[in-house]
Parts: sequence; structure tokens; C-alpha cells
Amino acid sequence: MVDFSESDRKLEQLIASEGHAPRQAEGAELYCGLDVGTAFIVLAVVDAAGEPVACAYRFADVVRDGMVVDYIGACDIARELKAELEGQLGVELVHCAAAIPPGTENLDGGVVRNVAESAGFEVSAMLDEPTAANLLIGLSDGAVVDIGGGTTGVSIVQGGRVLESVDESTGGTHLTLVLAGAKGMAFAEAEAYKREPSHHAEVLPIVRPTVDKVATIVARAIAPYDVDEVVLVGGTAELTGIEQRVEKQLGIATRKPAHPMFVTPLGIALGCLAAERGGR
Repeated sequence: MVDFSESDRKLEQLIASEGHAPRQAEGAELYCGLDVGTAFIVLAVVDAAGEPVACAYRFADVVRDGMVVDYIGACDIARELKAELEGQLGVELVHCAAAIPPGTENLDGGVVRNVAESAGFEVSAMLDEPTAANLLIGLSDGAVVDIGGGTTGVSIVQGGRVLESVDESTGGTHLTLVLAGAKGMAFAEAEAYKREPSHHAEVLPIVRPTVDKVATIVARAIAPYDVDEVVLVGGTAELTGIEQRVEKQLGIATRKPAHPMFVTPLGIALGCLAAERGGR
């Protein structure tokens, strides 16, 4: 079983930096990860040692089913996040990596790159989301499952190498739609209700059929491989008890780290660091 102690430490450090990023010395080498998601856009920053130093995010409705549908809105938010963190850190942020759902490179990879570049970043690398997540998690053998707002991405890992990454539509937005229908709520109200941890014990039984569909996506992706461990990340994985339900459906040990919503953006930042170091 993968040990989450180091990834959890870094995630706690990243969360603690939100709104309290330490001022950096002039010339400090910093590396960014931009995660343009269905529900949130997140910008994470690490230093030259791979330690988290800053994080900012905004709620956003700019992506649907893994594809950017509001390019101008995404660009505006990316610029705002960059400016916010530069103000806290006292230095310009230059190097950035970004990520997209697996299999969307030809459809959306250029758009997400353009979002980052429009904010003033130099893009060091484009990654797929579950592969980026594993740069933080460090799973040697198994499957990393990124359950985002619109899609579920699965990366199969063997010997520390990603063998295959796939992505299918179904994510947190679909859970919210089910919840909204069940409780007679508007979508925005249901989304806020779903995110509140004190509601999770009520929410999970309502959205269980959709969680089971996520498990079916995972089962289909891992079927050709010998997988004995599944790690859930992404904003939808914040739902309390989702890992137990997926494990029950798969019959495979399923776990999640602390703050799964921030695993992928932090992993993207680590990917930026690796790309810049590899290019030297």
C-alpha cells in the first residue's frame, strides 16, 4: 500500500499557505501548477525543493465534461490567481505546467495551454490529470483515479510508470444534478449542500448510483491489468465515504489522501519543477 504520510504533509502545507504565502527572496525559483477544472480553477506553487509555498483557487463554471467552454472566463481567473499569489509572494511567477483529462490532448490541450499563457506564464509541460496526481502520491503499482467535476480519469501504474490513462464523462456535476433532483434544489444550492462535510452522510446514499457509475468506469479501465490498489483524488473524492463505496463495488482496496481536491494541482506544480530541471 502506498504511504500517504509525505503527500499528506505536503497537502497540509499547501492548504496552510492559502492566503498566507511567505514572501520570497528576489530571484527565488518557483514552479506553478494550473488545474482548470469543472468546479474550480486552482493554482499551486512549489519551490526548488518541491515544497509547497502558495495556493489560490476560485469557483468556476468554465469547463464542461472536461472541455473548456468559457475561454475568456478561464483566462480571467487564471490571471487573477497569478496576480493574487504574486502579491503575496513578492515575486513574479513565470514557470507553469497545466493538465487536462486523459485522451483530450488533440481537442483541448492547446486551449488549456493558451489559458496559462494568457495569464503570463511560460508553459513547461502539459500533463494528464491522474498522471500529474501520481507525481505527488507516488503510487508504484495500481490505479490513480481523478474524479473531477465533469469526468473521471484513470491512470494505470506499474513499476512507477504510467501504462495507460483513460477518461470518461461522469463526475461531481452529475452527483450534484442527482442531489438537486432528489431534494428539489437549484443546482447551485445543491452544489453548496454537497460540499458541506456535515451533509455527507445524507448525500452519499442519494448519489450512490452515480458513485457506482464511477466505480464501473474504474473497473472497465483496470480490467486488462492486475490492479490491487486504487487511489482516489479530485474534488469529488472529498465526499466522505466515497472510497468505501468504490472499494465495495470493485472488490479492490481503495483509499484517498488528505485534501484530494488539491492533489492534482500540487502534482502539476511538481511536474513543472521536473520539466524545468529536466530541461537544464
